[in-house]
Amino acid sequence: MKLKKFVKEAAEIAEPYRVTKGADFRLKDYDPADTGGLKDKDKALKTLQRGVELLSHFQEKLYAQDRWSLLLIFQAMDAAGKDGAIKHVMSGINPQGCSVTAFKAPSVEELDHEFLWRAHKAIPERGKIGLFNRSYYEEVLVVRVHKDLLNTQHLPKELIGKDIWEKRYEDINNCEKYLTRNGVVILKFFLHLSKGEQKKRFLERLEMPEKNWKFSMADVKERGCWKDYQKAYEEMIQNTATKHAPWYVIPADNKWFTRLAVAAAAIEALHSLDLQFPEVDEDKKKELAKVREALLHNKE
Repeated sequence: MKLKKFVKEAAEIAEPYRVTKGADFRLKDYDPADTGGLKDKDKALKTLQRGVELLSHFQEKLYAQDRWSLLLIFQAMDAAGKDGAIKHVMSGINPQGCSVTAFKAPSVEELDHEFLWRAHKAIPERGKIGLFNRSYYEEVLVVRVHKDLLNTQHLPKELIGKDIWEKRYEDINNCEKYLTRNGVVILKFFLHLSKGEQKKRFLERLEMPEKNWKFSMADVKERGCWKDYQKAYEEMIQNTATKHAPWYVIPADNKWFTRLAVAAAAIEALHSLDLQFPEVDEDKKKELAKVREALLHNKE
């Protein structure tokens, strides 16, 4: 399949799930079991493999050009497939050109800094792709659902008001605007999983010894906060979806489609940058000519 045709197909797959204006966003309008009209899983997997190869090609140009960087942020409920999406979509990428940062419960040192500090340290440098498995968005998700966590953040009491979440949305939007103005392309993925599919995957993990390590009673307790989390995710997207840092609400009940849609969004974004390998100047061309001549005259 030719490049333009494949990129067009990728755009058609990703576009329905892109949110750039949050005012009218409602999570109930997005079906976790949606597959974008695709029904042939085997065909979709072949398309994904082609997409992985294309991402590798774009990443090589991204690294060589050394002007842009790409940040992919993944947020989701447990068992939605964040790890699998990162693993499969990035499987063809040169490890030297990308980094994955998993944000777990903050350390003592991290709690003594503002909430964006630990994430800002991991922003990918020019020419590289960075992936956040969870991110600073946890500060308006888990911290909002479990408000007692605010007490561990050493904030002055007068700063913890009813408008703290609106202020955090504002801080996040300003930070993302700053990053995009400095050449960081930001794509944010909410892997939208149904409660029924999460239960199914939890039960499967219990039956598979090699998956037991990924499961704990805390996961079950979080299911009890499902409605609170869905509300928090909805308001997060409503308040932080922008044209320069869009959210993609990716259906997550079918892993094969989740991975394809994520890859499609990344392909579309990288293609839009018109990445090119740097052209060498005349002095460099003369140097290379001398190198070639030296090698040809070397008998060893």
